[in-house]
Amino acid sequence: MRKIGAMETSDFDVVILGAGPAGCALALALARKARDPARIALLGSPRSPAPPPGAGLAASTGVDPRCLALNHGSRVFLETLGAWPQQAADIRQVHVSQRGRLGRVVIDHHDLNVPRLGNVVRYDDLLDTLHKALENSGVQRLEGRAVPRLSGHRVECRYGDRVVSARLAVQSDGARPAGVERQYGQNAVLTNVRASRPQPGWAYERFTRSGPLAALPHPQASDVYSIVWCCSPEQSETLRGLPREEFDRRLQAQFGDRLGTLQSVTRVSVFPLALHAGPSRINSRCIAIGNAAQTLHPVAGQGLNLGLRDVAQLAQALSPWLLRPDSDPEPYSAEFTGRRRFDRWLTIAITDLLPRVFSTRSPLVEHAGGAALFAMDLVPALRNQLARQLLEGMRS
Repeated sequence: MRKIGAMETSDFDVVILGAGPAGCALALALARKARDPARIALLGSPRSPAPPPGAGLAASTGVDPRCLALNHGSRVFLETLGAWPQQAADIRQVHVSQRGRLGRVVIDHHDLNVPRLGNVVRYDDLLDTLHKALENSGVQRLEGRAVPRLSGHRVECRYGDRVVSARLAVQSDGARPAGVERQYGQNAVLTNVRASRPQPGWAYERFTRSGPLAALPHPQASDVYSIVWCCSPEQSETLRGLPREEFDRRLQAQFGDRLGTLQSVTRVSVFPLALHAGPSRINSRCIAIGNAAQTLHPVAGQGLNLGLRDVAQLAQALSPWLLRPDSDPEPYSAEFTGRRRFDRWLTIAITDLLPRVFSTRSPLVEHAGGAALFAMDLVPALRNQLARQLLEGMRS
């Protein structure tokens, strides 16, 4: 540590901006490859601790209401980092359908020769597990928020009366990427419901005229499902203000009776939806991953899965440089950008196209969508090709 005027400056090889799931996972992955993990800094804002596991469903969503669908590839990666949460609900089959139209497809884990397609975990459980794994990693944890600025061949991040200087900075703090932007005119309505006829291991994605509606098995109870209901901002505000019984009635009308009667057990939360995507490499010394590189529509649950693939490939690309960090990191960051291009833009295209196609309100397009679902159900090669991309993407 050194002083420049009244500012204290700490020098590192890598500074990671953002202590969310992607930033924490990257810190753990780099620490395993670095010659000196103490030369890695993780700069993020402090957060309130999550309620204990026995606090109940209502309390468990008090800090962050989100549940995360993590695919098979993400689970394997997090397990190698020693950061897989104890509580996780298996997804072994995914049922995709369209309300009011024919056509549906079922994706089964047996078809892809994996023990499960994925899992659902609570956001807070995952983050707490990652933070606990970091305690013994050697990574330096710093509290604060900063914007990286180039200073010669280094990056400086100022926060309070301190400066972090590093040879390479990675943004994973959710700073909105600049580039491609699409406003969907939709909000995500989140809540948890109890089903009278639960189907263990089954997840549902149902396309409605107002947007996709997902029901995911909840990690805390076998008869509880996490609901992600995408609809217009006006409809979402109406739903948020409804009495519980009326909300349940409208949800049932959209979802159907595959799970029996649905009864909400937590409050309704609303999040706006938009696509923002920018370059993976902001400049020669700054890289963006996760939500700082792309924020996606939640259809098919690809956001964090794509971010964790960013993490896995960045750690792989930087491995040689971490052994001799006095050298120039630019060739390695350029290699990372090239590796990520196809997987990023393919996943962005899939998650951008699906919600728009199925909510056009055009009967012709809706019938075509139903025919596509029907074709995928009949032709395993079509179904499995899409499923494999959503299951694992491209990591190597």
